[in-house]
Amino acid sequence: MFLQRARQFVWGDIPSSKIERRLLFKIDWFILSYCCLMYFTNYLDRANVNNAYVSGMRQELDMQGTDFNKINTIFTCGYIVGMIPNNLMLQVVKPRIWFPLMQIVWGVLTFCSSAVQNVEQLYAIRFFQGVSEASTFVGTHYILGSWYKPGELGKRSGIFTSSGLAGTLFSGVLQAAVYQNLNAVSGRSGWRWLFIIDGIITLPIALYGFLVFPDVPATTQAFYLSEEERLLSYERLDSDTAKHELSWSLVKRVLGRWRWYACSLLFAISGEMESFGSNNLMGQWLSAIGGFSVEQVDYYPSGVTAFGIVSTLVCATWTDYTRARWPVLVYMCFCCTVAAICILVWSSPIGLKFFAYYLAGASYSGQATTFAWANQICADDDQERAIVLASMNMWNNAVNAWWPLLFYPATDAPRFSKGMIAMICTCVATLAVTWLVWYLERREHRVADKKGEDLKIEERQSFSSDKEAGK
Repeated sequence: MFLQRARQFVWGDIPSSKIERRLLFKIDWFILSYCCLMYFTNYLDRANVNNAYVSGMRQELDMQGTDFNKINTIFTCGYIVGMIPNNLMLQVVKPRIWFPLMQIVWGVLTFCSSAVQNVEQLYAIRFFQGVSEASTFVGTHYILGSWYKPGELGKRSGIFTSSGLAGTLFSGVLQAAVYQNLNAVSGRSGWRWLFIIDGIITLPIALYGFLVFPDVPATTQAFYLSEEERLLSYERLDSDTAKHELSWSLVKRVLGRWRWYACSLLFAISGEMESFGSNNLMGQWLSAIGGFSVEQVDYYPSGVTAFGIVSTLVCATWTDYTRARWPVLVYMCFCCTVAAICILVWSSPIGLKFFAYYLAGASYSGQATTFAWANQICADDDQERAIVLASMNMWNNAVNAWWPLLFYPATDAPRFSKGMIAMICTCVATLAVTWLVWYLERREHRVADKKGEDLKIEERQSFSSDKEAGK
């Protein structure tokens, strides 16, 4: 009994039959292996700009003022532009084809980044890289929600999210190694070699996706699934995908409920807590205060991501077991508030600032939980679920397009005083919206339960009436 409960806590609900255990093993292996590797390269290609900036790119391209922030903002704009077209393409082209195809596109663009001669060329590349990379995050969460039950979903979402963080972590380690061993080799700077190596890593993984990705349960033709397993993969989630035609009624369903508004607002706000890591504030701080080598500036911020990975996996495990998602957001807000206060008080020792930046890695833990929560809330309407997940990421990126320019400009390094105040306010706002989503979800369940009870009462009354009439 203890081993069963421990296994359930660590890996989610225990399958009820041998065939379901075999099915779950197969989809865990093939879906998670490709999605995690794809997201790993996605974040690796994103993070390389941050690491290249503090490893010589700034000086070589003569970057001034907020040029670094503009690179990230332009990437975000491309990400927003590409999100809806990419999600629509998943309805037209099989995910097994579309995901790897977009991965090849951003891999080629990563190669191109190694040859830029000025920051304007990098602007153009990053915009189109954002368009192609927009296919990955929301599309994968939609795929996960299509294959996994609520008790299985949080853990898998956490593993997927952690793979992206692992890309960020690996990028810092890789850049330091590249700078030590390849800087000036064949006349190329170390940061240019980083882009080349990232591209080399990306392309073979795309080929793997072409071969093994199973699409969704309703359309899968994966060679490793039997006909019985294909049928079970669809039936075990009690999916209602076939119950709704694609029509204008979808707009009415989505906009007529609270889910789209509340879930979009939740991630639009809470996602900005990741600014500590996504803008490499620790790397910019170390570079600005001086006294650290290029390798140290690359290595030390990896601790932020490492703590983010641990927090994500622990929180995802806990939420699958308890089915309560909101406590993770409370934990995240607490850690980021403490971190912001420690950094805001500039007289605090450097050791405390190191601790604060690492503690802020907890901000990554809410990503997997928030999307698992939205998948859970919208589980009764597959089309609404797809739109809500896409909208959450779209609104977060719409905010993120201007947020760093306003609150985390590179010119504010090393203090980032405005950013720390904004972080505290973001934590407070996240707590408020988390409570709103929790309240609305509970109210919806109460209304549904009451309707169920009323229906049972009506059925009993109807049965009694028919019985009386028969006497």
